[in-house]
Amino acid sequence: MLMVQDVDLTPNPHALKFILNEKLLNYESRQYSSREEAENDPFAKGIFDIPGVVSVFYMDKFVTIEKSKETSWGQIQRPFINFLKDFDKNLIPAEKEIEISEQESNELLKKINDLLDQKVRPALAGDGGGLEVIGLDGFTVKIRYQGACGSCPSSISGTLMAIEGLLKRDINPAIQVIPA
Repeated sequence: MLMVQDVDLTPNPHALKFILNEKLLNYESRQYSSREEAENDPFAKGIFDIPGVVSVFYMDKFVTIEKSKETSWGQIQRPFINFLKDFDKNLIPAEKEIEISEQESNELLKKINDLLDQKVRPALAGDGGGLEVIGLDGFTVKIRYQGACGSCPSSISGTLMAIEGLLKRDINPAIQVIPA
């Protein structure tokens, strides 16, 4: 049975990270910004059934829920805990097989993702979020924040600049980072 082991605050005042007792996914992360996007994922769809939920991000052993500004956490936490108790984890869609695409085979993109895996993604996961590299055009890296980071004000400026600075310093001074 899925249960919440801990709840962490995130830098986003409208998002909480719920740490669970069991793994949900082994290597993927899933981000949904609407109930419609989550239509084929019973786990995320069930969370969206809780009034006031505006986004769901999950990976490994945690779920980050973002609520509307008008909703209190008291209106979400108890229904979420009850949802977890009754949810069959086997209904979570299977993870896709890892395929190496042409883009991932690009050596620069591989270096960027390796560095992000080591130094950035663990910190973002600690705050209930994630980061997806959408593409690479020359030296311009396009990223998308996930989970609590998706609508956090600091992700737009401070975190973006820090990521760009890290990539410039450790990989190539010509790299620019832009949000998707």
